[in-house]
Amino acid sequence: MVTKFHPPSLVRDLYGLGVRHVGENRHQDAAPKAQEVADLDLSWHFVGQLQSNKARAVAAYCGVIHSVDRVSLVEALAKFDGSVDVFLEVNLTDVPGRGGVEPAGLATLAESALAAGNLRLRGLMAVAPQDESPADAFDRVLMYRDDLLKVAPGATELSLGMSGDFPEAIARGATHLRIGTAITGKRPQGT
Repeated sequence: MVTKFHPPSLVRDLYGLGVRHVGENRHQDAAPKAQEVADLDLSWHFVGQLQSNKARAVAAYCGVIHSVDRVSLVEALAKFDGSVDVFLEVNLTDVPGRGGVEPAGLATLAESALAAGNLRLRGLMAVAPQDESPADAFDRVLMYRDDLLKVAPGATELSLGMSGDFPEAIARGATHLRIGTAITGKRPQGT
């Protein structure tokens, strides 16, 4: 459940309903929220683009990072004194500056993550581009996962799908969905 822009009170309410996995995409919002609900037994997932200089701080409260997209970020996470589960984010667009490793660089990034020692490579993450059907985009991710499995046979999981395209993600075997607004509603006024 992605709770970005929503207050810690919503996280508490969701916990009462059985939610145990919470996703956030901005460190400056996630860190205080995680601290405020630290008494709850939650697994925090970081789903946004992550700057290398914030990697260790995010790893201190997030057990899963879905957006590892470059070797410099792997190197920063390798300095964290603890283990972290990671997904490699693959870029499905031609948009400059968009998060995600280019498909041609996926094997190198995977090798770097495997060599880090404290990172558990779980699989791939991707965001479907706006100008392509989610089904087609996620089909490409399945091909990239086949390539990844040659380097990292245990990296079988898929972090695909958000509020607008989760049915297509589920149909392609997504193990993790990053759903927010479909459950929490639109962001609160003033955020």
